[in-house]
Amino acid sequence: MPTMFARRLATLLVIVAAAVPAMAADGPASHAAATMAAAAAPVAPAAATPAASRAIKFDPDRDAAADVAAAVARARAEGKRVLVDVGGEWCSWCHVMDRFFERDAEAARLRDARYVWVKVNYSPENRNTALLSRWPRVAGYPHLFVLDGDGHLLHSQDTGELESGRGYDRMRFIAFLERWAG
Repeated sequence: MPTMFARRLATLLVIVAAAVPAMAADGPASHAAATMAAAAAPVAPAAATPAASRAIKFDPDRDAAADVAAAVARARAEGKRVLVDVGGEWCSWCHVMDRFFERDAEAARLRDARYVWVKVNYSPENRNTALLSRWPRVAGYPHLFVLDGDGHLLHSQDTGELESGRGYDRMRFIAFLERWAG
């Protein structure tokens, strides 16, 4: 059974192999985003469900800072926290997370009852550097940030810690949501 470490190491090796020519042309700061799309094949969306119809895609054309500001304002008004989901349409594990919430009604209810969920795109088309530089550096995708109703960072969550096999561990994910819900 491949471990999370083995899976991430294999992905890293693909990224490094693809990045060597890119690093020479673009420099080390910009090569990672350009090669991530090549390292992860897109996953077809799951069948439409009520949760899936609410889920939005990672959109490089959106104003992520405005989306987060709107989520913070809504969270403040509703007494919730903000769950910032950073990833991209290129990210297979981002789609795994979407399907996790589509298929687990309890986890989706907990998320929706206690958080305002907002997706922030990270891709070669738009790295959202200005917004993401406010928070700790992201090592892998998807990545979750928990903000309070004033927009202050409460927690930075590596979602690899929530994985189990080829999906997310239900109990770990629910424990994460309950812990940071406030």
